[in-house]
Amino acid sequence: MGTASTTPVWRGGFGRLWAAAVVSKLGDSLRTAAMPLLAASLTADPLLIASVTACGYLPWLLFGLLGGAVADRVDQRRAMWAVDLVRGALMAAFALAVALGHASVALLMAVAFALTTLQTVFDNAATALLPSLVPAESLGSANARLQTGQQLAGTFLAGPLVPVLLVAGAAVPYAADAATYVLAALLVASLPSAGPERRPRKAGSTLRAEIAEGIRALWRDRALRSLCTATTLCNIGMGALIATLVLHVTGWLDAGNGGYAAAVTAYGAGAVAGGILARRLAERTGRIRSVFLAGCVQTGCLVAMGTVREPWATVAAMALFGFMGLVWNANQVTLMQERSPDGMLGRISSAFRALAVAGAPLGALLGGAAAAAWGLNTPALVAAGLFTLAVASLTPQIN
Repeated sequence: MGTASTTPVWRGGFGRLWAAAVVSKLGDSLRTAAMPLLAASLTADPLLIASVTACGYLPWLLFGLLGGAVADRVDQRRAMWAVDLVRGALMAAFALAVALGHASVALLMAVAFALTTLQTVFDNAATALLPSLVPAESLGSANARLQTGQQLAGTFLAGPLVPVLLVAGAAVPYAADAATYVLAALLVASLPSAGPERRPRKAGSTLRAEIAEGIRALWRDRALRSLCTATTLCNIGMGALIATLVLHVTGWLDAGNGGYAAAVTAYGAGAVAGGILARRLAERTGRIRSVFLAGCVQTGCLVAMGTVREPWATVAAMALFGFMGLVWNANQVTLMQERSPDGMLGRISSAFRALAVAGAPLGALLGGAAAAAWGLNTPALVAAGLFTLAVASLTPQIN
């Protein structure tokens, strides 16, 4: 059975939330592309350079669930613009430090850790706020449009801009990121003040108890539990694939840096197309079936990548993989918003995100070990096996 869906109205707040998300993603992408280059200019130690990236993941594991509980307690709109103003000030100070030659690896680690800690509140608040800005029947389309806009900004705008900004100065990408945070904060602050209703908290309720309540609610909902299990398995597979993709393309396929760039670009273009068509697919098949179908197709793409030793096959597979990845992500978030009990969406979304972040580095280690032991094409096949398990975990929900 299909799922009713209409196009979200850009007025009434959604357009401003979309613009804030896209602007913020552009700034984040500028920073994440420039920071490894800055780290490499400060040290040749691979472990230290990798530690900068790790500090960007660690807060989700330490504070992700706490960020979701906070997002359920507070006014999401105010939390989002306040967090973005703090992040803007932090990035402006960091840009000044870089411009004055005071950057260090320790400072990069501290900034990456602080930004992601604040992001745990912002992202969960944004997920919880969206259903109050669009009609229920427009949620799927709204999520697809948000993710498509972010994909465009992160892949096709930030990539060409980074070299241009670096020519102007090493600090410029970070100053631009600071400006995007401030602009996003202004856009969010202009949203309607009425947000989602929050249930009164029980007397004496603690954040720890509220986090546990959210986890129990996630576990009791069979569809969300299956979706969470499947998403975690897929993220482990994605970690294995992404961590070794450059070796797969330049080594096993012998396609060079140009082949790697083509594969990454194909993935981004496919994701944009997937965002455009995700709503129509959900209307025809239903949300959970759309996720199931996306997982099946992605499994086939991974098998093709691991068995067909032709650059064109990998480029085509990556395009289709990206297409279905956006279909999965948009419908996953929408299902979470539709099925979460009132006042608990922040905590449920934080559980999803914490597991997703935990899966990525685990998968990266798994992919590296598989490539070293059995060949550079095997991480794609390991990922295919994990995606198969993910699809299997969803099977009871589509009957």
